[in-house]
Amino acid sequence: MMKIEIDTHCHTIVSGHAYNTLREMVSMAAEKGLAGLAVTEHAPQMPGAAPLYYFQNFQVVPRSMCGIHLLLGAEVNITDRTGGLDLPEATLKNLDLAIASMHMPCFLEERTIENVMEAYYAVMQNPYVDIIGHPDDGRFPADYEALAKEAKRTGTLLEVNNSSLRPEGFRVNTHENCKKMLEACKKEGTMIVWGSDAHVDVDIAEYPEAEELCRETGFPEELVANTSYEKLRSLLKHGKKV
Repeated sequence: MMKIEIDTHCHTIVSGHAYNTLREMVSMAAEKGLAGLAVTEHAPQMPGAAPLYYFQNFQVVPRSMCGIHLLLGAEVNITDRTGGLDLPEATLKNLDLAIASMHMPCFLEERTIENVMEAYYAVMQNPYVDIIGHPDDGRFPADYEALAKEAKRTGTLLEVNNSSLRPEGFRVNTHENCKKMLEACKKEGTMIVWGSDAHVDVDIAEYPEAEELCRETGFPEELVANTSYEKLRSLLKHGKKV
């Protein structure tokens, strides 16, 4: 199994539909032998999510707990084809990392491939967006070759989201779409991350579906950004802050 040192995507009770506290999530990361954990709460437009001032108060939280490097960020919502996000730039700038994702309650445009790709292009040019979250969701159709090329050009990481790939998952056509994305990333030399998208502590750093798909596509380990904490840190647009 590929060793992943830092899980780049998880949620606590602050996100409104997850089940553990920050301390519980960090403790589980330590129990599982990780070097780091990124806690990426849903941004305000997601129903039940944290308010803006939650993300503006991260300076009070220590970045080392239980021997774990703790990164505090957000999973921001892409709201329209211009690349609109639901946190202001001043707040994004001060996060440790940011994932930008499309969610059904938050993307306000018609979900055509043209609108989705225009949004992704704009978001990837944002200097404070490090990762595109779960781009495998067929409800938001994408051109994966174009996505991989632009991610490489802008230094944006593309996520293989283990939660998306679960058989019981609610996203659409994820296995086929993620396979297309991995083939395109392999061809272009585009970096990816494995994210658990854990909403409960036991799911932290659990990637059986992601691992199987990477094995199936022969995806090279050197293009997986979070195989070490330092490697991920060097690849984040926010790297200077981590």
